[in-house]
Amino acid sequence: MHLEPRVGARPATSSEGPHRQLDQQAPPGIWGELVAKVFDLEGVSEGISQVSPVTSRAVYLVDLEEEAGPGTSLAPGRRPEPVHLHGVQDTSVHLVLPMARGEELVRLGWAEPHQYADFGTEFLIFGPRDSDELGTVLSIIEESLAFARSAA
Repeated sequence: MHLEPRVGARPATSSEGPHRQLDQQAPPGIWGELVAKVFDLEGVSEGISQVSPVTSRAVYLVDLEEEAGPGTSLAPGRRPEPVHLHGVQDTSVHLVLPMARGEELVRLGWAEPHQYADFGTEFLIFGPRDSDELGTVLSIIEESLAFARSAA
């Protein structure tokens, strides 16, 4: 999917764990809409993240019990967790993508590499600031879920 560059400066992010977005958070209504749309996607379930603070919500694939391949989960060696949504005070998303696609999103201003990447496939996606960005972030999440399934 072709994406236009994200408009404006990149948000500030933490330099120490947990990796989070410090400004330009999604407005609560936009964030709530994104969360609802993510958990309305076919084939996903909501759970507690295995690797992120308790305010995060894990996105699990109902049809995948084991990682499809290295770098396809934020929780290597555990139940596959390709995406987790951070809390409303943060509004960023951690997810996995093919390295080249993630690097493209970094160049376009939508992402940055995860601070604690094991495989180079882990990225932080900035929270959507408006409804147009909500659609973009949702499409990136859908790409991540497809990537997590594709290596199977």
